[in-house]
Amino acid sequence: MTRPYLPPEWAPQDAVMLTWPHYHGDWAAHIDEVDALFARLACEIARRETVLIACHDDEHRAHVADLLMHSCADLNRVELYVAASNDSWVRDHGPVTVQQDGRAVLLDFVFNGWGGKYPAELDNRVTRRLAEAGAFGNTPVEPVDLVLEGGSIEVDGAGSLLTTVSCLLSPGRNPGLGRFELEERLRRHLGVERILWLEHGALEGDDTDGHIDTLARFCNDHTIAHVQCEDPADTHYVPLQAMQRELEALRRPDGSPYELIPLPLPAAIHDAEGRRLPATYANFLILNQAVLVPVYGDPLDDLACDRLATAFPERELVALDCRPLIRQYGSLHCVTMQLPGGVLDGTGTRA
Repeated sequence: MTRPYLPPEWAPQDAVMLTWPHYHGDWAAHIDEVDALFARLACEIARRETVLIACHDDEHRAHVADLLMHSCADLNRVELYVAASNDSWVRDHGPVTVQQDGRAVLLDFVFNGWGGKYPAELDNRVTRRLAEAGAFGNTPVEPVDLVLEGGSIEVDGAGSLLTTVSCLLSPGRNPGLGRFELEERLRRHLGVERILWLEHGALEGDDTDGHIDTLARFCNDHTIAHVQCEDPADTHYVPLQAMQRELEALRRPDGSPYELIPLPLPAAIHDAEGRRLPATYANFLILNQAVLVPVYGDPLDDLACDRLATAFPERELVALDCRPLIRQYGSLHCVTMQLPGGVLDGTGTRA
């Protein structure tokens, strides 16, 4: 058996998964607004690749189909399935796809609601339900007895994995599993060679214990875009400055530093109770030929997009207003999961 390979997000994709919000969860009070955003998101994905959507039940499936029929979505690239869910954060309950022995394999890690904070039984079964419904064709699904969320890891496609100590070593995820043992599991399942740990960095309102996809993202094998705070009066200033120093100290396998692209921190957005929400431009999604960037009606939106454009000169940048998502403490990348080339036809062809 060959070593598995986890493609980076910029590798060719067959599809992007969505778990569509429904009335039975935390989205109920804002469902119309969130429906509209998801319809726009599905349209943007379907312009470039398949969008594979998990709906809560048959009634919900009909509702989503009607929404998309009256939107700009290319229905030839939309696939709807029924798989009941607790919530919509498919980045964390969806499969992580590796390529092994000439084909794609969907790794179904355990999802426990970010360390037991929220109910997750239905979410943890979404990948299996979709596989049983034939959503992934003949591509095998391999259960993995390890708690791991897709938002907690970033890979460069060249053997390096970037993550945070606060998340992966949090006691609610894999108690009793130390750093060395966890690194061995990540190497075995994902085929990575190096684990790059960040000790600092967190956003207020983030309930994931510091997912890397809210903080720092690989744009290619030598570039990392990261959140930067330049206001000493902001509570994020000290931890994000410390994280930036860590990123500056990281080295590529050849010993050279990474090129860093600082992304501004949006002005504080608060919920009705006054809690600051974790708005971040780092939660962008890479698609075939495009990058979808979360924006928040902030004067810094354009600056964030301009800076990301330098990292993706051959892709179209599309801004999506993600204020409806941030109300539930997540953003654009959190509600999506890419399926690399070879998943839907089972070939797993490596680009």
